[in-house]
Amino acid sequence: MKAYTKFFREKTGFPKFKSKKKPVQSFSVPQFYKVDFDDNKVYLPKIGFVKTILHRKFTGNGKTATVSRTSTGKYYISILVDDGKEVPVKSSFDENSTVGIDVGIKDFAVISNGEKVENPKYLKNSMQRLNVLHRRMSKKQKGSNNRTKAKLALSKLHEKVRNQRNDFQHKLSSKLLSENQAIALETLNVEGMIKNHNLAQHIADASWSSFVSMLE
Repeated sequence: MKAYTKFFREKTGFPKFKSKKKPVQSFSVPQFYKVDFDDNKVYLPKIGFVKTILHRKFTGNGKTATVSRTSTGKYYISILVDDGKEVPVKSSFDENSTVGIDVGIKDFAVISNGEKVENPKYLKNSMQRLNVLHRRMSKKQKGSNNRTKAKLALSKLHEKVRNQRNDFQHKLSSKLLSENQAIALETLNVEGMIKNHNLAQHIADASWSSFVSMLE
């Protein structure tokens, strides 16, 4: 992982990062990589073979590979694969297997069949601890090892909140998609709603846009 650390630390040369301000840094590799399923390794240009945990074997023509690093120092490789299958034609659907969904703050989702999904509010539930860690970090001297450790502790909690939210939304979206042929969603003006400072944190906590993307 030393090669990774070096690449993510330096500002010039290969690779080019999409953003250094976001909690996840990443760079893309074109079709000059190799995946060794037998030895659980991935070859990346200018880095060499990297030991990995491959979640599942895939077949098809490998396209772009994206290497990302979280703020807590975890590395991931996601690979876009063309399996050669044609895009299925949209089929007609039964209105009885169609539901509408309204997303909100008190209830994360209210479904037209009467079901209500409680908002887990992961960010709100962790806010007190986040504030403690943030104050602790701000008191440390910039550039010191203690500040680095405090920043890592804060990043780990932020990452935990994101992972909890993603897991909740993945499970809910998978359930809704498996039970229904079509789903109708309201159009939200999130940008306008965020301008209301009383709602901004609640909206960020709910993260409706990522949930809608999963359904799409």
